[in-house]
Amino acid sequence: MQTHAPHVSDDVQVLAFDVFGTVVDWHGSIVREMAANYPHVDGHSFALAWRAGYQPAMRRVMAGELPWTLIDDLHRLILDGILPGFGLAHLSEAERARLNRVWHRLDAWPDVVEGLTRLKKRFVICTLSNGNLNLLTRLSKRAALPWDCILSAEVFRAYKPDPRTYGGVASTFGVRPEQVMLVAAHHDDLTAARGCGLRSAYIERMWEFGMQEPKDVSPQAGNELHAKDFVALAQRLGC
Repeated sequence: MQTHAPHVSDDVQVLAFDVFGTVVDWHGSIVREMAANYPHVDGHSFALAWRAGYQPAMRRVMAGELPWTLIDDLHRLILDGILPGFGLAHLSEAERARLNRVWHRLDAWPDVVEGLTRLKKRFVICTLSNGNLNLLTRLSKRAALPWDCILSAEVFRAYKPDPRTYGGVASTFGVRPEQVMLVAAHHDDLTAARGCGLRSAYIERMWEFGMQEPKDVSPQAGNELHAKDFVALAQRLGC
């Protein structure tokens, strides 16, 4: 379903994209990785357990319990914590390091490259992710994502939803907050962005958590655009 929002893009110059879940299929990619290398492990449960540690780990940094930490390092911290529960406590340092880098190898959703390529013709397109620069760069290169710029929490030394991240996009490109639109598959991210003056576009990613756990992707008040995928968003924005 697509909501009607006439002229919403008239003044928008920059589209900033959340990455995990919105641009890339983290769940499906981790499931495929586990099936290839550790087939005895329930990849669905493993992916969910790994992702479940993401917000708590970032909160520890934001609360000052941990120093500023890159997402690669937080992912490794979480990974080391969940391995015993999946019978993988025996993994060597090299095996753990390689598995942790699965986040550099996440597959983009099928519509992403076409949609971004079309959107790039009219807008500056960039990431706005909690992922660190190394992770985002390697992920984007592997998936041939045509960003104009990669922005990360690492640049601002603050994780979303800290206002420094959303405001940082506007200041980076020398535009007003309302000239930036955040594109994301997560309502909390979009709500925080709107609180900082950004526009918001919701993308349906019903299968972000796997086919077993479809998301409710119903339109919510506040989002100026709601599109099935990036190609549909490009159509809505005249690209």
